[in-house]
Amino acid sequence: MNSPAVLDVRDFGAAGDGKALDTAAIQACLDACSAQGGGTVWVPAGAYLTGALSLHSYVTLHLDAGVRLLGSTDPAHYPIIRSRWEGVDRDTYAPLLGGANLTHIAVTGRGVVDGQGAAWWQRHRAGSLAHPRPRLISFQDCRNVRIAGITCINSPSWTVSPLRCENVTVDGITIVNPQDSPNTDGINPDSCRNVHIANCHIDVGDDCIAIKSGTEASDRSALQPCENITVTNCTMLHGHGGVVIGSEMSGSVRNVVISNCVFDGTDRGIRFKSRRGRGGVVEDVRVTNIIMRDVLCPVTVNLYYAVGVWGDPDVADRRPRATSDNTPTFRRIHISHVTALDARLAAGFIIGLPEKPLEDFSLSDVSVMMAPDAEAGYPEMADGLEIMQRTGFYLRNVSGLRLHSVSLQGHAGPALQLVDSCDADVFALAARSPEPGVPVISLCNVARALVHGSLPGDSRDQYVRIEDDQSHGVMVNGATAQAVAA
Repeated sequence: MNSPAVLDVRDFGAAGDGKALDTAAIQACLDACSAQGGGTVWVPAGAYLTGALSLHSYVTLHLDAGVRLLGSTDPAHYPIIRSRWEGVDRDTYAPLLGGANLTHIAVTGRGVVDGQGAAWWQRHRAGSLAHPRPRLISFQDCRNVRIAGITCINSPSWTVSPLRCENVTVDGITIVNPQDSPNTDGINPDSCRNVHIANCHIDVGDDCIAIKSGTEASDRSALQPCENITVTNCTMLHGHGGVVIGSEMSGSVRNVVISNCVFDGTDRGIRFKSRRGRGGVVEDVRVTNIIMRDVLCPVTVNLYYAVGVWGDPDVADRRPRATSDNTPTFRRIHISHVTALDARLAAGFIIGLPEKPLEDFSLSDVSVMMAPDAEAGYPEMADGLEIMQRTGFYLRNVSGLRLHSVSLQGHAGPALQLVDSCDADVFALAARSPEPGVPVISLCNVARALVHGSLPGDSRDQYVRIEDDQSHGVMVNGATAQAVAA
């Protein structure tokens, strides 16, 4: 298939038998393609064992149908490079397919990239690695990146991980990593701009898609936001979250649209996570047209995320603390047209910080049905959480809540618990009291709330109940609600 713009890796000595190490041959083909000014490196059907490969500007690596690109399990075949792992700049093993400071690069085709991750997962669990594991595909500081059509399996760690890239398209790829494989996220854009993820199938052992921008452990002045991100027409299975923002978000995340996706068996559906110390701003996020099934919790916003810092009072303290540049800000997050079936722990778990509440947050046209056989557990990772089981929507430290046309079935306890919040508008909440004496809506320390367009239960105190004497400005279907205080 050779032409001036298409080079065949077999002409450079690639064996394609799955046994001989083909790193040098494939790299030589990539280098020659770059030397001729760009073009396509064609990998025909076969099994190619390789270590880390570096792409070049204006070069497409095309994996034909029947290709199995096998990542070597020998750490010596992966040079050590400077990169970012879990939000911190550090030395890491090079990715199987990667490159830095490039433009107009692509990985395409119908072939399979198999990271052969089992050996790496074993070393990780044993603590025997000197550096973080290789990612399967990772470009950094690149422009005009396209990854399309391929199947990625058994990644040693994160699967597709662009860092500080611009104009990135990931279209029509399949990612499959075992459910119990550690840190095998699907697609993780980190401090990237103009990223389009579409038509992908992702089934992994960690977050399916995680949008990141570094942590406070890096030089904050050098951090870049992750912005202008679209995720559409994707299916996501298993994993800790469907689409996740954070917890590494110190460089900020903004302008994100998530639409037309299906989450099946992910622990959480839409998940936001951060904590004190991270700083940064997450703003202008829209989520719409989502179907979920068999999730622990469809929507979570957790500003007390505690992985790695359990028991840290700076993170766990529920009392207000002084704000600073290290206080994360979350605002203008709107979620609509969501159907969640067989949710298990809670319909929604939304907690801002008392010193910096979640601002301008809405749920509209959302339908949740809890699983009748749900077992108890924790809907998020934070100190001091109570175990939940078929809990409704729990919101705390929210300023400017809009909950419109939301329905909930099969819950235990109130359908909505709103605590330490203000300026709430609850319209057309379709839910019933699960048992006598349990309100549909429970309010505690809430200032200015309007509940309207909803049908009360047998009596008003079963519909809305104020649990304290600090709440004020609460109106229920046009009437002041002091009389319903418990």
